[in-house]
Amino acid sequence: MKRAIWLTLAALLAFAAILVARLPASWVLPLARRADASCASTEGTLWSGVCGGLRVDQLALGDLSWELHPLALLALRVEGQASLAGPAVRGDAYLELGAAGALRARAVHAELALDPRLLPGLPANLHGSARVELARLWLEKGALRELQGRIEARDLEERSGENTALGSYEVRFPGGSDLTGAVRDLGGPLEVQGTLRLRPEGAYELEGHIAPRPGAPAELVDNLRMLGTPDAAGRRPFSLSGTF
Repeated sequence: MKRAIWLTLAALLAFAAILVARLPASWVLPLARRADASCASTEGTLWSGVCGGLRVDQLALGDLSWELHPLALLALRVEGQASLAGPAVRGDAYLELGAAGALRARAVHAELALDPRLLPGLPANLHGSARVELARLWLEKGALRELQGRIEARDLEERSGENTALGSYEVRFPGGSDLTGAVRDLGGPLEVQGTLRLRPEGAYELEGHIAPRPGAPAELVDNLRMLGTPDAAGRRPFSLSGTF
C-alpha cells in the first residue's frame, strides 16, 4: 500500500510539471477534448497560473497552481513550485524536470484519502488516509533513485464485514542510494516493526515482526496465527516481496 502512495504522488507531480512546462495556462483548454485530463478553467501564464477543476481519468483532483522560474529553461529543465488543492488530495512540492525526463522533487507535503480511484490496486474495503512528507524524491527514466522522508497511513479500517480498526503506520526513508525504509506502527491493535526495501527496477521487500496488543480484535489475533509460532515476546516474523 505504501509503495502505491508514493508512486501515485510521483506520477501526479510529474503530470503537473509536464503540464506547466509545455503549455501557457490559456492553452490548457484543449485538454478538455482528451478523455483522461481536463481543466474546468484556466488563469495566468506559463510562469504563474491555475488549472481550476483538474480532472484525470474522470477523477476530480481539485485546483492545480504553479510558479515557475524562467531562467531554469536555459539549463533545459523546468523548475518551480506546484500545489494541488482538492477534496481527495492536498499537497505541494518544489519540482525540477530535466530534459531527459528525470524528476526531482523537494519539500513534498501531501495529504490524501485512501481511495481505489486515486490509488489503483488498493483494496476497496480498506479505508483511511495518508500523509506524505518527503525532503527529496528522485526519479530517472521511470526508476526510483532516491527517497528521503516519511509516509504515514493513518486510521486504517477494514470494512468488508464488521468494521475492524487496523491502526496507523509509518515508513521512514533516510535518503541516499540505499532505498531502505524503517516501518513501525503509530498506535493501534498491532505492534509492527520492520523494513521496506525498494529496488530501482521496481521490486520491493517488506519484512519484520508483528504482535497483537492487549484488546486487539479476535479476528486479527486469529489471522496472525497463520504466521507461525510467536517468540518469547509474542512477536511473529512476516515477509512480503513483489514488484510494482
